[in-house]
Amino acid sequence: MVNVSSAPANTERLSDEEVVARVRAGETAWFEILMRRYNQRLYRVCRSILRDDAEAEDVMQDAYVRAYLHLEQFDGRSQFATWLTKIAVHESLARLRYRRKFVEIDAFAESSRNLMMPASNLPSPEQEVLIRTLGVILESAINQLPVAYRSVFMLREIEEMNTAETAESLGISEEAVKVRLHRARARLRKEFTAQTKVATAAAFQFNGARCDRMVAVVLERIRLKQD
Repeated sequence: MVNVSSAPANTERLSDEEVVARVRAGETAWFEILMRRYNQRLYRVCRSILRDDAEAEDVMQDAYVRAYLHLEQFDGRSQFATWLTKIAVHESLARLRYRRKFVEIDAFAESSRNLMMPASNLPSPEQEVLIRTLGVILESAINQLPVAYRSVFMLREIEEMNTAETAESLGISEEAVKVRLHRARARLRKEFTAQTKVATAAAFQFNGARCDRMVAVVLERIRLKQD
């Protein structure tokens, strides 16, 4: 990892364009600032397309290297974040084509988050289990989406990019973004609902040792009542 000791402490106040200018001027260590700002976004985007943690990290590295080596091509007509995201998308799709697989992403996240999180205080152990369970169900439902829908969902709903930025990043029209997001949401709701029903059927089980213990206790109390 490059060293950013020469960077000021309040780098968060600097715009991406200002940091890019410093890197172009020869202060290459400043590129770490950009990576730390967008690691989360790029991981989500690459992971949404590839559905593999390790492969997503590999593609992130490729995207960062490509962006660094072609930094002079960033002309400022779009935001740096959009330009960088577009590179990550391109690298991810290239990897996807190489291994000949396709998939995608959507949104139900906000409503799920509101459902899962309590209004205040820390979640109880039961709520933590619910949060983890719903999170697993949601991730599974998202993974079932076609890649085109999944990537649009990730950029629009998770990264909160607007329609124009998403369209530019993916190289599609704004109308296509809207259509894909709508269809992704519909598929996600259907899949989420189906998986939730299955999980619910398996929830709050009262069998095995618990069942045996209850039977024994009740029978003993009945016996005592009859004596």
